[in-house]
Amino acid sequence: MKAIIPAAGIGTRLLPQTYTVPKPLLYVAGKPIIGHILDDLEKIGIDEIGLIVGDKGGKITDYVNSNYSFRLDYVYQEERCGLGHAIYLYLSEKGYRDEPLMIVLSDTIFNADLTKIKNSDYTTIGVHKVDTPKRYGIVELEHGFIKSLVEKPAAPKSNLAIVGVYFIKNVSLLFKSLQYIIQNDVKTKGEYQLTDALQLMVDNGEEIAVFDVDGWHDCGTPETLLQTNRYLLDSISNVPIISGSIIIPPVYISNSAIIDNSIIGPYVSIASSAKVTKSIVEDSIINENSFISNGLIRNSIIGYNAVFDGQFSVLNVGDSSQIAFVK
Repeated sequence: MKAIIPAAGIGTRLLPQTYTVPKPLLYVAGKPIIGHILDDLEKIGIDEIGLIVGDKGGKITDYVNSNYSFRLDYVYQEERCGLGHAIYLYLSEKGYRDEPLMIVLSDTIFNADLTKIKNSDYTTIGVHKVDTPKRYGIVELEHGFIKSLVEKPAAPKSNLAIVGVYFIKNVSLLFKSLQYIIQNDVKTKGEYQLTDALQLMVDNGEEIAVFDVDGWHDCGTPETLLQTNRYLLDSISNVPIISGSIIIPPVYISNSAIIDNSIIGPYVSIASSAKVTKSIVEDSIINENSFISNGLIRNSIIGYNAVFDGQFSVLNVGDSSQIAFVK
C-alpha cells in the first residue's frame, strides 16, 4: 500500500529554523519529524511513499532514501494552493491504482493503532476532540459516519478535529472530487481544501468513518515542537552515562554528540555531531553539528551548524548562526 505525504509547506511559523531546512526535517526526540511518521508507516507494512515537496524537497527525498527502504516517488508543488491541490497534483502526475491509499500530513506526530485504519472497510479519517474547534477542520457525525466536514468553521457543529491521517478506500472518487473543486475554483479560506473534496465524496454516497487519535501532536510552531519533544522523550527509558557530566532523564543524546562538563536535561534532544561544553541545557532541541559553550539554555531550539557561546538565554537560533556574549 502507498502513503502520500504532503511536505511542500514553507513552515513560516517555525522561522528561522526553516530558512534552510524543510519543516519535516526538523529534529524532535532524536530524529526528524518525518522520521517518526515513516517509522509508524513502516510498522504497518506500507511499502510505497509518495512525497509532495517544495524548494528544499531534495533534502527530504535524500533523507528517506538514506534511512528507509520504501519505494519512493515525488512531485514538485511549485505553487502552494492548499492540501486539496497538493493531493490532486500528485494523483494527476503519478496516476493512481484502483486500491486504497493513505494520506499522512508531514508536520503531525500521532499515537494511534494505524493497523485498524489500514484494515478498515470504509474510507476512514483520524479525529481528535479539541477545545477550540474553530481552528481546525471539523467533522459532524450521523449514525457513526461523517455527515459533514468543514474547514475552520465559524460555528462548529462538533469538536471532532481532523488530525491529518486519512485512509482512502475509493481513490477514484477522491480524484474526481478534487478535480471538480479545482476545475470549478471551489476554495475555502483561499485554498483548495481536502475537506471540501471529502464532503463531495460524502454527497456522492461515500460512507466515511472516523477513528479516535488519542495522542496528537502538532509540530507547527516552536512551542508545539518543544511540547512534542517532551511527549516523545517520555517514552525513552535509556539514560546515557557520560563521564564528567550529569544527565537528567528523559533525554535523547546521539552517540556521535559530545557532552563535556555539562548538565543535560530533562527533556533535551541532542542530534548527531553536536557538542555541548560547560553548559546547562534543559527542555531544548539541539540540532546537528551545533556547538554550545558556557550556556544556560532552557525552552530553546538551536538550528543546524549553529554556535552559541554565552550566558542564560531562551533561544530560537536558526541554522549556521553564531551568537557570543563577550564580557
